[in-house]
Amino acid sequence: MNKSSDHTEPKATTKKDCCQTSHADHHSDVQPSSGAKYFCPMCPGVESDHPGDCPKCGMALERNPAWKATTKTRYTCPMHPEVVQDRLGDCPKCGMALEPMLAAHHNEDEGGEERDLCRRLWISTLLTLPVFILAMAHLLPGLGHSHWINGDASRWVQALLSTPVVLWAGAPFFRRGWNSLRSGHWNMWTLIAIGVGAAYAYSVVAILLPSLFPASMQMDGKVALYFEAAAVIIVLVIVGQWLEARARSRTGNAIRALLDLAPRSAHRIRDGADEEISLDEVVVGDLLRVRPGDKIPVDGIVSEGTSSVDESMLTGEPIPVEKKPGDSVSGGTLNTTGGFVMKAQRVGSETLLSQIVDMVAQAQRSRAPIQGLADKFASLFVPAVLVIAVLTFAVWWWFGPEPRLAFAVVNAVAVLIIACPCALGLATPMSIMVGVGRGAREGVLVKDAAALERLEKVTTLLVDKTGTLTEGRPHFSQAIPAGDEAPDTMIQLAASLEQSSEHPLASAVVKAAKDASLPLLPVEDFTSHTGGGVAGRISGRTVLIGKAAFLREQGVTDLDVLEAQAAERQELGETALYMALDGRPAGLLTVSDPIKATTEEALHSLHDLGVKVIMLTGDHTRTAQAVARKLGLDNFKAEVTPADKIAEVRRLHDAGEVVAMAGDGINDAPALAAADVGIAMGTGTDVAMQSAGVTLVKGDLRAIAKAIHLSRATLRNIRQNLVFAFLYNALGIPLAAGVLYPFFGLLLSPIVAGAAMSLSSVSVITNALRLGRAKLG
Repeated sequence: MNKSSDHTEPKATTKKDCCQTSHADHHSDVQPSSGAKYFCPMCPGVESDHPGDCPKCGMALERNPAWKATTKTRYTCPMHPEVVQDRLGDCPKCGMALEPMLAAHHNEDEGGEERDLCRRLWISTLLTLPVFILAMAHLLPGLGHSHWINGDASRWVQALLSTPVVLWAGAPFFRRGWNSLRSGHWNMWTLIAIGVGAAYAYSVVAILLPSLFPASMQMDGKVALYFEAAAVIIVLVIVGQWLEARARSRTGNAIRALLDLAPRSAHRIRDGADEEISLDEVVVGDLLRVRPGDKIPVDGIVSEGTSSVDESMLTGEPIPVEKKPGDSVSGGTLNTTGGFVMKAQRVGSETLLSQIVDMVAQAQRSRAPIQGLADKFASLFVPAVLVIAVLTFAVWWWFGPEPRLAFAVVNAVAVLIIACPCALGLATPMSIMVGVGRGAREGVLVKDAAALERLEKVTTLLVDKTGTLTEGRPHFSQAIPAGDEAPDTMIQLAASLEQSSEHPLASAVVKAAKDASLPLLPVEDFTSHTGGGVAGRISGRTVLIGKAAFLREQGVTDLDVLEAQAAERQELGETALYMALDGRPAGLLTVSDPIKATTEEALHSLHDLGVKVIMLTGDHTRTAQAVARKLGLDNFKAEVTPADKIAEVRRLHDAGEVVAMAGDGINDAPALAAADVGIAMGTGTDVAMQSAGVTLVKGDLRAIAKAIHLSRATLRNIRQNLVFAFLYNALGIPLAAGVLYPFFGLLLSPIVAGAAMSLSSVSVITNALRLGRAKLG
């Protein structure tokens, strides 16, 4: 497991303190190898991967202080996995922030990038707002010819306030843009760096050296400024980066939540005595004691004792599994009733829990953020703009009026300015923000904008059974008498006996008695047989409840009829408890996990949208088949592990399907992360919700259909916005290049350019706001 810094030092190394000084003073020449975790400060060459005593001098081995430093973190790009380096940074191909390859390192610099972007966002927004107001004030009635609005003071205020926004807040984006130009992988960062840089540089020259510009480019002796365009674009880009950093932070939360499932320590048995040790000191072959209520530390085999283990984090099923000597147990699962001794088989990164953590990390890393159409547009638009700017300069240099150089420079720069992606920068985030708010009102929480983008094309929905299709809690179904006993009598006696049991099935029986207002009776001689059942005396009658094998051990015979009935109930998805009174079979008590009332309606809506629904569950095949048949599912797979679920996601990917996964448990986390869209039930575990891009607040599957409708409406809106932005650029760039000059002697007026830029942005914002009234289904 993760060698977390908050693990306590092992007790076996208490000798270290008393000789630390002598080691530092007299044995500094003894250096452990970089790969050794423990070493002897007295005997060179004595090293070990676990604590203990030196076989030569008997001194306690010391922890190698350099050991953790040798475990280097390597970083990769989620969009380009071939990019790997040993330090944080940006991808040289797409400019995206690199992420750690190992799940254990996801907590490094926790929230640092998000905090930095948040700080840049607040400061740049406060500085940009007055710049924007001053730049746009001339469009307001009565202020168009205001001396102060158009005066030098206003222009210098814009310059001073926008400079830290561009040069400080936007510095990381210029770095990415430069890297993209240098590497030849042109993207949105190239476009942003060129557009913002041109707008800012042009404006600085215009305010410092206005005489360099031809008179046709001036109004009232002043050249138009574009400080507000440069600053606003920087703010919009920071907003997008901050949202992306928050999404990556949630990814880290999911990893940390999974890592926290493992206990911090274990109780090792050595020389007949128990000692508490740090989890990273457990080695294969150690005998470990697991007490009732403890989490199992590592994967292993039960050596002594019996118990019931809650494995819902792995299987999703709420009913504990009985464990006896020879049975396997998994680290992170919860021991419920009895204590036992286990032998460690897989430790550290080899445990099933660690493998789940790595599956989640790898799956989340493989998910690209929402770059979408804007990036595709940029890959074509950037070279086109550069070519047009160069051609503009060349044409004006060769064929323009005097001063040719001034006209060539000004018009070439005008092309770069007019290409500044103001409306393009607004197109996606505005639609996303409005769409996310619309979904929240319907109980659909979109935590990852990329998930909203991918929902549009989902063809297959994978669903967990327990807690997703069903309520996720055992409910009492019915009492089936084998003789003359009344069902209410069976329930009353069973609930009276089971009230002393901690088993979830027992809780369901007790609740059924309370719901029927049946008083619980006093119990004498209560005994619980782990893995079998419970026994006791009530009102002079001997009552037994449990498995058929347990009743036979207690001398009860003639159970064949009840076993046949139990098999029939299992075909219907129910679990049967056998009951005997005074040594004779009394009947069956059946418990089930009922299907949610809204599930069938939700499945009909999904089928109407053309989405296939497949159930993946860790439950028994007969139970899963009963649920699938009742709900009319397209397919199902039973008795699957978390690895099986993620394998099914990949199989469907290979078949060309766009996959969404809906689940609520820890066992669903890897598949939720690996799917194109992970959808978590709001009634489920935190790990599931942190691994998914979409959360259904009420755990209602009907909201998935609403989420798909929302995705389609949002993506349609984004495409419309991009069309507006593209038309603005398609019309503005030729005008900025001066195509009208040979025919009409006209160059693009700065006022017209500013108005066109504003109009384009207003059209994008207005169109995005329409999403707030979108009908979802």
